[in-house]
Amino acid sequence: MKAYVFPGQGAQFTGMGKELYEQSEEAKSLFEKANEILGFRITDVMFEGTADQLKETKVTQPAVFLHSVILAKTLGADFKPDMVAGHSLGELSALVAAGALSFEDGLQLVYKRALAMQHACEIQPSTMAAVLGLEDAVVEAVCAEIDGVVVAANYNCPGQLVISGSVEAVNEACEALKAKGAKRALVLPVGGAFHSPLMEPAREELAKAIEQTEFNQPICPVYQNVTASGVIQPEEIKKNLVIQLTAPVKWTQSVQQMVKDGATDFVEVGPGKVLQGLVKKIHSEAQVASA
Repeated sequence: MKAYVFPGQGAQFTGMGKELYEQSEEAKSLFEKANEILGFRITDVMFEGTADQLKETKVTQPAVFLHSVILAKTLGADFKPDMVAGHSLGELSALVAAGALSFEDGLQLVYKRALAMQHACEIQPSTMAAVLGLEDAVVEAVCAEIDGVVVAANYNCPGQLVISGSVEAVNEACEALKAKGAKRALVLPVGGAFHSPLMEPAREELAKAIEQTEFNQPICPVYQNVTASGVIQPEEIKKNLVIQLTAPVKWTQSVQQMVKDGATDFVEVGPGKVLQGLVKKIHSEAQVASA
């Protein structure tokens, strides 16, 4: 069985999507439609922008989404997923690719999500850190002992967990985790504490937008970050999408469940190869490829 997986923030690079734009008329018209919807030429930033310009949340999220979704659309009849999943922002790409959301509605939600998250980041200085070489339970226990907001945010693969919270609490947790034997506890160059309670203002904003958006039943189960299980009911999809902003991304658990449910081949749709690497670390026998 074939699973298509969609990357999140962090997969962006200068020049992303340019080849797609130049080689496919369908891709070109979708990119131009995106420029209209957003009210600025995101293609200029994607194709020619600096790494710093691309790193802004309000640019990064729609850019990664567009690269993934437009690539999936150009696959045409070759896009036959038995299941889909996306990492954080990638969940919205997966939902559009699987027909649960229209391209236009998906892009508008992504942009609202990006602006809401950027706004939440400005309210309180916050950050994330990658922790390598410790068991999940040890990381969770250390976070629980820290005074202040710091939580497990991304379960990326065994031995790799990202924590998220206020700057002071994350720094304190990093020192405590190194003392516990972490190979690395490295603060990431991100704008804020994604997938933590500090995203509550963004969650409230996004909930209103999701409520007003029409969702359909997808063509296959969507393995959502919050539940790590396949979902097809539109109401349940919407509910999980709202919770996702303040809840952890259960990527390890999602891939494990997809394998249990029969997935053997994982195809990454979008910029980079990060998810392919994670999938192999979670299940070494999985076949991985780029779309």
